[in-house]
Amino acid sequence: MTLLRTRGYFLRTTDHPERGDVPGWVMITLMSAVLVAALLAIASPALEGLFNEAINRVSP
Repeated sequence: MTLLRTRGYFLRTTDHPERGDVPGWVMITLMSAVLVAALLAIASPALEGLFNEAINRVSP
């Protein structure tokens, strides 16, 4: 990060080569969250059945 002094104020320049693409990372994060939520919505009945079956086998 480079600071430039102009009229008594410091301005930050954003020309750092490894700054990254913030909107791209936001989109990837949101798409991942939506994918996990969709998979959970589809698989929750099967996971619930597996859990109930496992609990029934352990309990007397």
